[in-house]
Amino acid sequence: MDILDKTDLQLLRILQNNSKLTTKELASQVNLSTTPVFERLKRLESEGYIKKYIAVLDAEKLNFGFVVFCSVKLRRHNRDIAAEFTRIIQEIPEVTECYNISGEYDYLLKIHAPDMKYYQQFILNVLGTIESLGSLTSTFVMAEVKHKYGAPL
Repeated sequence: MDILDKTDLQLLRILQNNSKLTTKELASQVNLSTTPVFERLKRLESEGYIKKYIAVLDAEKLNFGFVVFCSVKLRRHNRDIAAEFTRIIQEIPEVTECYNISGEYDYLLKIHAPDMKYYQQFILNVLGTIESLGSLTSTFVMAEVKHKYGAPL
């Protein structure tokens, strides 16, 4: 990977805050013309610094504001079991984040649901059907204190 200069980092900071800005607006903020900014953006995209552009939705307004962190322990461990578990998790829309972690548990899932009753049914009818799942522990979010997107640049 190439080394990023201060203008690249500035562009990335600005885009993390508002990816809807036009090239012209970005150029104005970094004191360059649009062509070099466009070229920098294409390079940052092609080199993988920018993975994608998204809209951040309000889960509460969409009735999926009940957030649970679910720690999962697998029954057994091997490459095939782990691959199958992660493949299944990728297909479950309520699981918005999944991390393979160290310690007592193997995975940490972030799950969005409308309410506790929905989550209970989700545990029984979705996660509970995964054969490799050994045990799980649920931690319910009472309030979101901080949620930043992206990297601390």
